[in-house]
Amino acid sequence: MITREKLEQNQIWLYVAILVVAAGIGLVAPNLMSTLDRHMLISVVIAVLMFGMFTQIPCTSIKESLGNRRFLWAILTANYIAVPIVVWLLSQFLPQQSPVLLGVYLVLLAPCIDYVIVFTHLGRGNEKAMLLATPILFVTQMILLPGYLWMFMGKKASEAVNPGPFIEAFLIIIVLPLLLAVGLQLFSNQTRHYGQQLLDASAWIPVPLMALTLFIVVSSQVGKLSDYWELIIKVVPIYMAFMLIMPFIARVIVKWFRLDVRSGRAVIFSSGTRNSLVVLPLALALPENWSTLVAAIIVTQTIVELAGELVYVRLVPNVVLRDNTGAPT
Repeated sequence: MITREKLEQNQIWLYVAILVVAAGIGLVAPNLMSTLDRHMLISVVIAVLMFGMFTQIPCTSIKESLGNRRFLWAILTANYIAVPIVVWLLSQFLPQQSPVLLGVYLVLLAPCIDYVIVFTHLGRGNEKAMLLATPILFVTQMILLPGYLWMFMGKKASEAVNPGPFIEAFLIIIVLPLLLAVGLQLFSNQTRHYGQQLLDASAWIPVPLMALTLFIVVSSQVGKLSDYWELIIKVVPIYMAFMLIMPFIARVIVKWFRLDVRSGRAVIFSSGTRNSLVVLPLALALPENWSTLVAAIIVTQTIVELAGELVYVRLVPNVVLRDNTGAPT
């Protein structure tokens, strides 16, 4: 019998299997899978995923997360000061074509708010702090990302990116799931038995919905990679270099803010894990002459990153930030 605990313990291998199956189906039947190529569908699936995650956060913990100022400042510093500098430097080694640069900037400048929680847990980090930081990370990236695009690419990028999908993503992916999750928790306080049953049921959502999200994204987009193979090959080393560099830069930031080891690992995972699943709807909303290539570049990052996370969950706790290193707790 499959229990939720067993499902969560083996979720990483489920994601790998889904990735392989989705890539295979997407390559064999690209026309069939292209029916899933809808940014609204992807947004809705991610919204249900976030609802499942938010229901596991007690309402009283929101205030607690805002009170953890050193952690918040560390994670914001890593994602919005260190990461943009690294990304801009790495981008100098890319073909200086606007769609290529936009795809890389979109995905690497946006910190992950979904499966980073899973990998933080597997890497013995503070997944609760990471989970509580997700609304803050999402709001800040939606505010700052257009500014970084303008800074790095000028008016051409800012004109290509319609602010509408950003607002739509914020409302659908964060605001609505958060309000529903808070409502469910308030309901459970009034009706202990039925409310708790609903909360327990919602705890099953994150792993299956993460798998479904990966399947939809990869199967609908992987067929496009072959059309841009020469460019894709050039962005893969950039993604790999980013994942290699960021843990060690984040480690310096962690020590600077004197975080405990588990919170420090959360900052490291956040700085190295990007928001590919959430920015994909933004790419699909771009003008037609940009959207296909930008989406292909983003999906490539997802594939590289999932392989890299398998290394992260061992490298971060055993090499980058061991239990006997870092600031005192």
